Amino acid sequence: MRLLLLACLRAQTGNATTAARIQSHLHDAGHICVLKDASRCESLTEIANLTSADQFDAALAIHLYKGGRNLQGSRIPFGIIFGGTDINEDIRSEEKRRVMGAVLREARFAVAFTTEMKELAAAEWPDARKKIYVQYQGIRTTPTETFDWYRFLQNADIPADTDDLHVFLLICGLRRVKDPLYLVDVFSDWHRKEPSVHLGIIGPAVDPLLTTEIKEKIKRAPGVHLLQEMPQDDLHAAMRRCFAVVNSSISEGMSAAILEAMDLNIPVLARNIPGNAAIIKHKDTGLLFSDPQEFVALSKSLMNDPIMEREIVTRAKDYVKKHHSWECERKAYQNLVLRLQ
Repeated sequence: MRLLLLACLRAQTGNATTAARIQSHLHDAGHICVLKDASRCESLTEIANLTSADQFDAALAIHLYKGGRNLQGSRIPFGIIFGGTDINEDIRSEEKRRVMGAVLREARFAVAFTTEMKELAAAEWPDARKKIYVQYQGIRTTPTETFDWYRFLQNADIPADTDDLHVFLLICGLRRVKDPLYLVDVFSDWHRKEPSVHLGIIGPAVDPLLTTEIKEKIKRAPGVHLLQEMPQDDLHAAMRRCFAVVNSSISEGMSAAILEAMDLNIPVLARNIPGNAAIIKHKDTGLLFSDPQEFVALSKSLMNDPIMEREIVTRAKDYVKKHHSWECERKAYQNLVLRLQ
């Protein structure tokens, strides 16, 4: 089949990573899958022309609103993959909810990353329950073997010669829903008392206004650093050398960065929200915090208890291998697209 895959394709964002993964799965099954950036579509007419000019047999869209609205009324069959903010955030807007409901009615199937996400969608659109499938994200990490950690620290203005250095990485697109400033004040206060702890914020500048705010804020926040975006393989290599990966989002579908950290045997500290709690069992496969002060307390306990750290990363790695298999995800999408024939 010739498949169109619509998603917001900003580099190093969750949607772009998911889209590339699904494209790979479909190519391996012999399909042609073309990615189209939903955020750069000039108009709905542009998509209508693509889907009516015999270029594609079927389509997929990631995010029920941002991607899916472009397929409303499409002449070709399509499926939807929930993004996370569509079900967690956009559903609160009456207009967006109306559009998403219409898209879901037309879709042959929809994919939710978690059972919780499926239940939220089914509660809003009960008639769609039977067409919503749960498929956890598949994870595969590919860290660059030649990655220069010391140059990375130097570029970040983190002193590499610090005794007992502990680097925490917050990996996210710089936008409000990721709340990258949530921990800045408390982390900087902690750094003033313990200069060996550093927080690096890394990700694409999705929201230019927020990015400017972050730059201004961290000028007055010693120990907190805004880092340059880097290719996925280098990012995995940096994660492998850091002490812990952090997630401070207000809302998540399913954080690939959390799962990648688990796969790399790196502990995760994540804000206690439904999307994170769906993949982290507190003090079992990671640590969940409810406020900045609890983040610092849990970080200290992790630093002071290497046995707990080792047990957490071992269980987290086992969890990812069991529930987030690349191969299982591949088979699932290869089977689902057959419903579009």
